[in-house]
This record gives sequence, C-alpha cells and structure tokens, in this order.
Amino acid sequence: MQKYVCEICGYVYDPEVGDPDNDVPAGTAWEDVPEDWLCPVCGAPKENFAPEE
Repeated sequence: MQKYVCEICGYVYDPEVGDPDNDVPAGTAWEDVPEDWLCPVCGAPKENFAPEE
C-alpha cells in the first residue's frame, strides 16, 4: 500500500499500521483516513501529506 509523508515534519503514514492512537485502525487506506485527521507528530492536516516516493 502507498505510504504518505508529512511535508512539515517527515512523519510517514503507513496504511498497514494506521494510527490506532487517533482512531485510524491498521489497514486503513489513505483515502479512507478522515478528512479532519491531523499528523500525530506536528498536527498538520491531510493536505500537507504527499505520496512517499
């Protein structure tokens, strides 16, 4: 699955891991992450993430 990187702090969202501390279970595709989800490290919104190359 495609990973996404926060352009602010470098946090990598991995769909296989999700973000269980913030109610995003493992296996959640990026498209299915809630629009109001924020980076767990720096608080940036989803729009500040880009596909990992």
